[in-house]
Amino acid sequence: MTDPSLAACEALVRAHDPDRYYSALFAPAAKRPYLFALYAFNYEIARVAERVNEPMLGEMRLEWWREMVESARNSEPIAHDVARGLAVLFAAVELPQTEIDAMLDARAVHTGAEPIADIDALERYADATSGALMRLALRIMGAGDAHNDLAREAGIAYALAGLLRALPVHAAQQRLYLPDTLLGEFKLTREEIFAGRGAEKLVGAMRWLAERAQSRLISARRRPRPKKCVAAVLPATLVPLYLKPIFKRGFDPFRWRIEVPVARRQWALLHSALRGKI
Repeated sequence: MTDPSLAACEALVRAHDPDRYYSALFAPAAKRPYLFALYAFNYEIARVAERVNEPMLGEMRLEWWREMVESARNSEPIAHDVARGLAVLFAAVELPQTEIDAMLDARAVHTGAEPIADIDALERYADATSGALMRLALRIMGAGDAHNDLAREAGIAYALAGLLRALPVHAAQQRLYLPDTLLGEFKLTREEIFAGRGAEKLVGAMRWLAERAQSRLISARRRPRPKKCVAAVLPATLVPLYLKPIFKRGFDPFRWRIEVPVARRQWALLHSALRGKI
């Protein structure tokens, strides 16, 4: 019988993180509950910035999650489904605390309100969030650290695509993840973007970043195949689908709400899973 907390984690991921949910379905049945616990934790810390208006409140919320992780590692989880799910995960799989700390640190530093200096800083953030998550998923799948380089490249590609997809929403919230150096290159300001101006220049900046994401995906695909562990990095196979509209004529960065149909995403994931690569 499935642990109730793991079932709750699965339901949370299915509702709020469909890419990772469908990817996890290609993992062996015995591994899926642990992946869902990890992805539920990621969802919870990722949405902290969405739920608070003050950085201090975000830091407090993330500190609460740090304590929750510690309690789960000590097999004394608080009364929270994700905390209990993590306790089950930690009891079954040895996961490096450094990667979990990196995820929490990245969320604390980059709430989206603070400017990101350059592309290197943005990609460090992408690796500490999406890349770290893939490395942890690979460990759950039994790959150890054999595909860490693949996870870094695939994770960065997926994170950059995600940030581009979310740009209209973030801009409406006065948040921006485009680096200052990139804005300068295209003679853009944060204020312009927040006011819904400078669409033509913004398209240029977004296309530049989309090409960067594509190059990371190409790099990932040149790495050794993860074979039976491909479910851990499978979300990256969706990057081309998410970036395609940015290069279309007439693309409007302030009104773009791209939603790739579920069936199209499932087909792409299935195709990659059968080949054992992204």
